Amino acid sequence: MTSLDQQIQLFTVYLETERNVSPHTLTAYRSDLAQMLAFAVHDKGEAVSAQDIDHLFLRRYLAGLSKDTKKSSIGRKLAAIRSFFRFLLRRGAIAKNPAELIATPKREQLLPFHLDIDQATALMEAPDDREKYAMRDRAVLELLYSSGLRVSELTGLDFDQLDLAAGMVRVTGKGGKERIVPVGSRALTALQEYIEQRSDNSMSGALFLNTRGGRINRRSVARIIDTHVTRIAAFKRISPHTLRHTFATHMLEGGADLRAIQELLGHASLSTTQKYTHVSIDRLMEVYDKAHPKAHKKSGE
Repeated sequence: MTSLDQQIQLFTVYLETERNVSPHTLTAYRSDLAQMLAFAVHDKGEAVSAQDIDHLFLRRYLAGLSKDTKKSSIGRKLAAIRSFFRFLLRRGAIAKNPAELIATPKREQLLPFHLDIDQATALMEAPDDREKYAMRDRAVLELLYSSGLRVSELTGLDFDQLDLAAGMVRVTGKGGKERIVPVGSRALTALQEYIEQRSDNSMSGALFLNTRGGRINRRSVARIIDTHVTRIAAFKRISPHTLRHTFATHMLEGGADLRAIQELLGHASLSTTQKYTHVSIDRLMEVYDKAHPKAHKKSGE
């Protein structure tokens, strides 16, 4: 009888040679299956094989992981295990796939981190006008926060997509879908100042340029944000997407309709936008606890 260790090795060879999976995926599968193997050897002995594994064993194994492993990671490990046993089933090494009876755990609802209004304001004001690229950096920051653009949408902007007079920008989102997004007055001012001081006056091509005169890229935007976050030292390191989260959260807290926010963000599904309601509810509860006279019991009651 082929041991579980040998069966896992056969599976990883199959992934590498026949499925041609990426090195990252191959490493992840090996790691996940090696972890299951170690548990099986400890539980059933060195001679354990796939035929010895049933759904009850897998449930015990995954239950043990749940104490200190995220649900998303458990879900990934279960996917690797399912794929492994599916491989053995197709080759007649087992009669049924024990992992098919195991439900994938629901992933945790991760609330997006966002800046409060004071933090967002401090970040917008962080670029120093005495520095060469300050106006570009301020325009980038203001536009991300003002319009909630994805970083890929911002880096892909051309001059002809911006209408300063109308206060609008036309962006190309996921799936090549276009949408029109309003631009706030502060962002419009920052954009106007940046455009006026640009050495390239052609008013065509890429809107935002890097230090070499080419189109700005995702890494450049991340560096811009890192530079100014470090300068004000007001909060932890953030990503360009944090400003998109901040835009959506501040819009919702300001009374914007969830459907309108969905349109502005370019979300295909309202359920994607609804994660911001959790942030807003947390904020509302905080305000309620501080402001309502009956929110807390008085001492001595």
